[in-house]
Amino acid sequence: MTAPAEPADQAAPPDFPMRRACPFSPPAAYAELRETAPVSRARLKVNGKPAWLVTRHDLYKKLLGDERVSANLKLPGYPLQVPVPEEILQSVPLTFLSMDPPDHTVQRRMLAPEFSVRRMRELRGRVRQIVNQQIDHMLEKGADGPVDLVTALALPVPSLVICELLGVPYEDHGRFEEWAWAIMNHDISEEDRGRAHYELDRYVDGLVTAKESEPGDDMISRLIEFNRQTPAVEHSDIVSMSKLMLVTGHETTANMIALGVLALLEHPDQLAAVRAEPELMPRAVEELLRFFSISDAGTARVALEDIELGGVTIRAGEGILPLNNAANHDARVFPDPDRLDVRREARSQLAFGYGVHQCIGQNLARMELEVVYSALLERIPTLRLATPVEELRFKDDAIVYGLYELPVTW
Repeated sequence: MTAPAEPADQAAPPDFPMRRACPFSPPAAYAELRETAPVSRARLKVNGKPAWLVTRHDLYKKLLGDERVSANLKLPGYPLQVPVPEEILQSVPLTFLSMDPPDHTVQRRMLAPEFSVRRMRELRGRVRQIVNQQIDHMLEKGADGPVDLVTALALPVPSLVICELLGVPYEDHGRFEEWAWAIMNHDISEEDRGRAHYELDRYVDGLVTAKESEPGDDMISRLIEFNRQTPAVEHSDIVSMSKLMLVTGHETTANMIALGVLALLEHPDQLAAVRAEPELMPRAVEELLRFFSISDAGTARVALEDIELGGVTIRAGEGILPLNNAANHDARVFPDPDRLDVRREARSQLAFGYGVHQCIGQNLARMELEVVYSALLERIPTLRLATPVEELRFKDDAIVYGLYELPVTW
């Protein structure tokens, strides 16, 4: 027996994720959905399952501040963005990102001191040293022609920083960057993604085990010592936390470094404003984070109870995707949202999420971006693109948006 056809006036739900038509703008459908159906159905490309999209700034915050939603990706209905066989999904331990309170609260309290504002002030000088070293290398390479800013600066800086923080040998960066890419790529096979998870788990487990015997002055060692004094988690939890910090601590910031430089070079009036008024840099960083909003996948949730939101009832067990890239372009909060404006007060931007799961590394990301952009603009004032924007390769195939390469010259 065939299913009844949908009414003629009821449009089929759009597929998600939607790709950007312009590298500097959200998918075009976000604006229409935000105005006509801010809580609406979509169909996940990865498995054809339904999920709710939330596209308005106020509704995004309301949803993520609601205790009746869960981040637990093992729950039926959770809107996964990558294909994972059910038996594997149920067998792997949850990471910090996918835990609900009180488990999430315990791990967040362990990690919070490592990313405090005070800790970032202490680290800023060292980050500036790392950035200047990489710019020195760029200047040396530039004598022979264009330089890829991704491999010369955007990737090495956050990788070096997170390696020092965690106590990870930087000579291994090529391996974990490759594993991170496989884990975050929409289009990679289940087999290759599974292999990347397995190899990264084994690598980080070895690091944690070694530091349990011979601790150092690093985050992993401090987590181990804290847990010895106040037992709260298992060895496997410290492995999971360390793995998460290693992957997210470089991948997202690396993409924002490259995208931010590209945006400033392509908006010479905004670049001129930051050069003329260096004190604008913190605002510029917030605006660039808002402007690109590089990941819509990190805030996926599932309803634990029926929830009324924006005049719509989301039923218990249904998946929800609050889209920060849509919320961050809501003209109710950010007038003329598709315009890059480094003078805009954009602290209410949602690139780091909202609520109890708001990104714990946001202070580190902000500080790194401020240091990188400031040093680069000061030391290479004639920086320019070596390849037209239309010829650049953007990461439309990945969970985290970015650039594969960014050739520059000066």
